[in-house]
Amino acid sequence: MKRAKAGGGEGSPRQNGAAGRKKSDADSAHCDFTADLQEDDNDPGLRREIRSKYRDLINSVQQNREDMLRPSNNKLTEVLEEANKLFKDVRQAREAALDAQLLVVATDLGKEKASQLFAEGTAFDPTAFAEHLLSFMGLNRLEDGEDEQQNGAAVDGYLPPDAWHRVARRAECCIRAAPSFHYMMGSFHAEPPPPKQRTERQRKAPGKEAKRIMPTQLKRMEGSHQEATEKEVERILGYLKSYYQDDPTSPISYYEFVIDPNSFSRTVENIFHTSFLIRDGLARMHMDNNKLPCIAPVEEGEVEAGGSFIRKQCIVSISPKIWKELIEAFDIKDTMIQPVNTQTE
Repeated sequence: MKRAKAGGGEGSPRQNGAAGRKKSDADSAHCDFTADLQEDDNDPGLRREIRSKYRDLINSVQQNREDMLRPSNNKLTEVLEEANKLFKDVRQAREAALDAQLLVVATDLGKEKASQLFAEGTAFDPTAFAEHLLSFMGLNRLEDGEDEQQNGAAVDGYLPPDAWHRVARRAECCIRAAPSFHYMMGSFHAEPPPPKQRTERQRKAPGKEAKRIMPTQLKRMEGSHQEATEKEVERILGYLKSYYQDDPTSPISYYEFVIDPNSFSRTVENIFHTSFLIRDGLARMHMDNNKLPCIAPVEEGEVEAGGSFIRKQCIVSISPKIWKELIEAFDIKDTMIQPVNTQTE
């Protein structure tokens, strides 16, 4: 028993040794294969040969372009198969660039060759298509329909009544159309409804309530606003006359007269009230030497004869931005039209 165990113990190292030798042989074979690949990648002669074959293929495609465009010529397919074989050995960027160049040349040639081919080998003939369509519709060239003779149709023959129905049934499989609409109680011819006669309503005579004037309170408010506007216009006219009498030779700038540098809302009110002076002929505007608007009062004699002059109207537009720009441009420090509160104080 001891010998058997000893013998068994001696046999196991021998088996492990054989397995180790097999493993080492596989590793050495793999190393040899990897080394061969590295030698092929670094072989300059093989690299030059692959690039030379790519250049030959490119030159052959460019030189034999006319022959390759023929439908019966399969030279382009052979060139692409040869390029596929060469691509297996491509390892460097220069070789890949040549392969891409060959692919571009072959693609352009294939596109041009495909454009020269017709669908299914023949061109579309509209006359032949029309003949086939008429034959499918059942055209009988031996008989002439009475309706076609009366209508002067150009078709030389007779089409059966269901000719277009045949085409519709044949095209149903190609066109997905919506189902047709049918009435549950059958079809009917809709007639427009008769026009309705308009009955004129008798207008009621205005009674006492309709003749009433606006409420007293509203009338008072309207009168008070009108009186306030008239008083403000007269007050602004007084300022204008006083400034003009101080120095009649120097023109009064319109912007300096109406702009209040401390309040944009009062500036808008001054422009509004000054427009009444221009409308009623109590003031006039003109341009100075610098093409800037100026304002001056009109004398009493000129007011009476003012009806003979042609008046021109314009719309003045102003915004807070323009208001600030005008204040800076004319260097306005104080307002020429004092507010009502300041004047009363």
